[in-house]
Amino acid sequence: MTAAATPQARSLAPRRHAEILRRIAADGSVGVSELADFFDVSRETIRRDLKLLADRGRVDIVHGGAEGRQASEPALDRRASENAEGKSAIAHTAAGLVEDGMVVLLDSGTTTLALAHALVDKRGLTICTGSLAIALLLCRAPEARIHMLGGEIDPREEATTGIDAIEAISRFRVDVAFIGGGGLSPDGEITDYSRAGAEQRAHMIAAASRAFFLVDQTKFGRLTPIRIPHFQTASGVIVDAPPPLSIIEHLARKGLRLIVAGET
Repeated sequence: MTAAATPQARSLAPRRHAEILRRIAADGSVGVSELADFFDVSRETIRRDLKLLADRGRVDIVHGGAEGRQASEPALDRRASENAEGKSAIAHTAAGLVEDGMVVLLDSGTTTLALAHALVDKRGLTICTGSLAIALLLCRAPEARIHMLGGEIDPREEATTGIDAIEAISRFRVDVAFIGGGGLSPDGEITDYSRAGAEQRAHMIAAASRAFFLVDQTKFGRLTPIRIPHFQTASGVIVDAPPPLSIIEHLARKGLRLIVAGET
């Protein structure tokens, strides 16, 4: 009988599972290495624990660990009509930051898709994106060059995600990036629904000379579980309406410029 199959090991497994779920509830995700160190077991044992919890529908397996399933972003088509006027205002303000001939990194999402429509008349742009809709739209723009980021296609987001997409981002010299997010917390933090999405957006910030988050007012105060790493190193946040004063103050302390669409 192997160590993993002994009665003592089986009795300890439910305790590990309970602690894993507690940590995910608190932090949004867990890593295999940190769990193996905490429980003083092998990484393979932790991977078996996570697979069992995933099979039960309690967690999602991601590279290096697992994250909770309790929060998920609505599918792209469901978000398309939500505050369309506000997203359009953000898009036109963001488009004013783009000059002909620039290399532009566009995140997936409904606000960045609105921005893509506002960029159609720009000339000589190089567009890097994982969004199928954005790539299809802008490939018809004058003199545009479109680079699709590699990776697995997420059917809910209609965009590429994962390690291949992250590696592709790092290959480009980007003048300006426009990035989405799951929420703008009351503490002025830009957050996401998943660890994988947050990591991918952190790499977008790192790849660009300037990076701007596009956040419409429906996301003010929204609490999603994962903080986007190094979000405060972005150049600013473009919104369609002023957020609550407390959020404005937190953003200012973090050094993030707040740009309200339509204001000079």
